[in-house]
This record gives sequence, structure tokens and C-alpha cells, in this order.
Amino acid sequence: MDHAIVGLTAFLASALTLYSGFGLGTVLLPAFALFFPVPTAVAATGIVHLLNNIFKGGLVGKAADWRTVLRFGVPAIPAAVIGAWLLARLGQAGPLYVWSAFGHRFSATGARAAIGALMILFALLEMQPWFQRLAAPPRLMPLGGLITGLLGGFSGQQGALRSMFLLKAGLAPPRYIATGVMIAILIDLSRLPTYVMNFSATEAVSGDDFRLVATGTLCAFAGAWTGARYARKATIATVRIIVAGLMLAIGGLLASGILGA
Repeated sequence: MDHAIVGLTAFLASALTLYSGFGLGTVLLPAFALFFPVPTAVAATGIVHLLNNIFKGGLVGKAADWRTVLRFGVPAIPAAVIGAWLLARLGQAGPLYVWSAFGHRFSATGARAAIGALMILFALLEMQPWFQRLAAPPRLMPLGGLITGLLGGFSGQQGALRSMFLLKAGLAPPRYIATGVMIAILIDLSRLPTYVMNFSATEAVSGDDFRLVATGTLCAFAGAWTGARYARKATIATVRIIVAGLMLAIGGLLASGILGA
């Protein structure tokens, strides 16, 4: 059942979010959080996200605007490392709060509470038309890289902010999509080594965990291939609603300590 949930989520998310302006990680993180502790779920999502973006880069990467990639991506690299380090510190801390209901005891670590709160925040923002229309001036591109890298390293929530800073870069749709993919690859390459160094000594990873990540990766590949050929921009509004609803539900469960124990 776990492979079916992760695989289906990865396929649909990768297919539908290719053109949507927010990424696979936003959708896939809740699925991994059902089976892993939150820091491990973020790392597992990051692996699938990186490999899928490399695959997408092979499909659309030739159209990337490398000047924009560097202006945005270079500041994002150290910020992503810092974000990943902060997640590791919170993940190793004890419970932030404990509560009981109906004979059950629930607790939330700082990592679960923080990522749950961020998911709720971004879900509420995704529902606001004004947020979808926000676009920062090009001169703020390096600042956008810093903010996006920090949040990308901490929680993987990077797509919406990246889009906000890229919208006014004057890029045609194919260049906009390809540029976003290349920036995401830079952030993923920066944050993953930090996850590995900090979680390897504290998180037990089984062979089935690796197989679950492999399932998510292969299904994301299939979704990206399908999306590049058949996805339509008309699906974006529906995807936003579905993703926002999922983020609200999972974010609330994570922040309360019910999910991700």
C-alpha cells in the first residue's frame, strides 16, 4: 500500500505540476510523511525531486536562461545548506509539546510543527488570487534566491516563491519552465548532502525505505514524460485547489503531532 500511495502521488504530481509553477515536492512530501519521520520525509522527497528535475532538465533544459539561473541559483546554494542544517537540528530535538485525546497521546517535534505550519501557510496563500499574481522586480532576483533556497532546504517548499521572482524575468513560457527546473536542481544538489550528513547517524534507513524512494522516482519520471506531452495549462487551477487542500490537511496533522510520529 505504501508503494502504491507514493507511486501514484509522484506520477500525478509530476505530470500535473510541470507547467503549474509549483513543484513536485509540495505534493509528494505529505505522502512520504505518512511513512517516514518528517526530516527523513523531506530528505526522501528531495531525492525524488532532484532526480525528477534532472530528468525534466533532459526534456526541456536546452531552453533555460542561464543568466537568470545563475543570478537566482548562486545565492540559493548557501541558503539551501543553512535551511537543511536547521531542519536537522529541529529533527534531533525532543518533543515541542505533548497532548492527549480519546486515550491516545500525541506529540510534535520542532520539525513537525514548523513544517506543518509552513504547509498550512503556503496552502492558504495558494488559495489567494492576489498571491498567484505576485511578481517581484528582476533586481530582487538574488534576494529571491536566498529566500527560496532557505525554505527549499528547510521544507522543500520552494516552487511558489521561485515563481514569484521569475514571473517578471521576461522569459517566454518554455524558457520560464526550463529556468525553474535548472534552479531547482541547484537547490536540491545543495541541500541533499546536508541531509545525508545529519540524518545518517540518527535515522535508521531500511532497504524498503530505499525501494519506496525508487518507486517515487520512477513514477515521477513517468509523470514528467506524460506531462510534457499531454498536460494542459487548464489543469493548473484544479491542481492548485487539490494541492492546497492536501497541504492544509497534512499540515494540520503534522503540526498537531497526529501524523509523523
